[in-house]
Amino acid sequence: MARRFFNRGASPLGLPYTVARGAPSPRSAPVARSLRSLVSFFAGWCLVLATFLALSLSAQAPGPSDQTAADAAKRAAERIGALQKESEALALQERTLLVELRKLEVERELKTEELTNAERELRHTREKIAATSARAATLKNTAETQRPEVERRMVDLYKMGQAGYWRLLLDVDNLRSIGRVYRTAAALNRLDRERVQQHERTLQLLKRERETLETHVREVTKLQQQALAAKTAIDRAVAARTALVNSIDQRRDLNAQLTGELEAAQQRLQGTVAQLAGHTGPVMLPLAPFRGVLVWPAQGIVTGRFGRQTNSRFGTSIARSGIEISIAEGQPVRAIHEGTVAYSDQFTGYGNLVIIDHGDSNYSLYGYLSSIEAPRGTHVDAQAQLGTSGRDPSGNPALYFELRIDGKPVDPLQWLKK
Repeated sequence: MARRFFNRGASPLGLPYTVARGAPSPRSAPVARSLRSLVSFFAGWCLVLATFLALSLSAQAPGPSDQTAADAAKRAAERIGALQKESEALALQERTLLVELRKLEVERELKTEELTNAERELRHTREKIAATSARAATLKNTAETQRPEVERRMVDLYKMGQAGYWRLLLDVDNLRSIGRVYRTAAALNRLDRERVQQHERTLQLLKRERETLETHVREVTKLQQQALAAKTAIDRAVAARTALVNSIDQRRDLNAQLTGELEAAQQRLQGTVAQLAGHTGPVMLPLAPFRGVLVWPAQGIVTGRFGRQTNSRFGTSIARSGIEISIAEGQPVRAIHEGTVAYSDQFTGYGNLVIIDHGDSNYSLYGYLSSIEAPRGTHVDAQAQLGTSGRDPSGNPALYFELRIDGKPVDPLQWLKK
């Protein structure tokens, strides 16, 4: 079929052919060679263009991992901002043992969050380095693939002389075919120019990828320094808090001072809960029928019970209005029953504190939180996550839980599931 087609006297591009049994005449041989060169180059150029577009899109389009990293960075920035705000507020408060202990804890949490953020950014940057290295390798291979063909075409054009493709016009003695040959020469000239430009774009893109790679390497070095500084600050804050706690345990006067401050904090909390009465919306499901079957706010071991506790070493005592649960830091803390968040903020002596109003002057309190996820005024269902567990004033991983019925503290163990 191909032979029958070409025997009609014209190529697919309209170029004249003088064909005898499929063989081109000597006059049309340069045009035929140019046509074959055009077809082969066009196929190769399309392949290179597809590769270039794929690399460009992969470099520009953000993937799921980029969005996840952005969300994590946003949460980390919000957490760091909240800790910095609390640290500034503590600096303005009167210097007490509770405030000093909280300062050291906030410093530890802040540097821990900075360390976590730096390590996360470090992992993400290393992933970007790997991706950039892969793109650079692909571009390098593409450039090496393009170079021989570009060099060959430059040699061919050099051999053809300054006139280049326009010499084809000299081989045409039919005035009617000059326009067709002119268009062919213009197309070949344009494609050769685009081939060179494409190779130059590949080299430029490779240069940018290498510059990006160098930037990422510098970022890794900076993040490693930040992580090391954060680790050092964490160790320093922990050591200072440990020294202060040891002093309290060994000195009667400091132990008595801390006990007095804890009792004062408890009285302030009592006043805060009293002020919340009647300020929140109605709750559809009452709390009283669920005595003995309420879910626990978190799974752990009760290390501090309800009622008066005495220090056997110094004889000091304090009446605890709730219980302390030993639980690993960062564990989810959940609401025991539906209600409205009446308080959601830092409270001296209890760290981050959430108070839920269950209606009819019934409240549940969740203290020592490392983070809060329930803003004030929002309605929460039973088992809704309120935040994550943190540490008590002495630095031990714990959760403080208190239950008030008719506005008065009760033993939570009588209301929670056995």
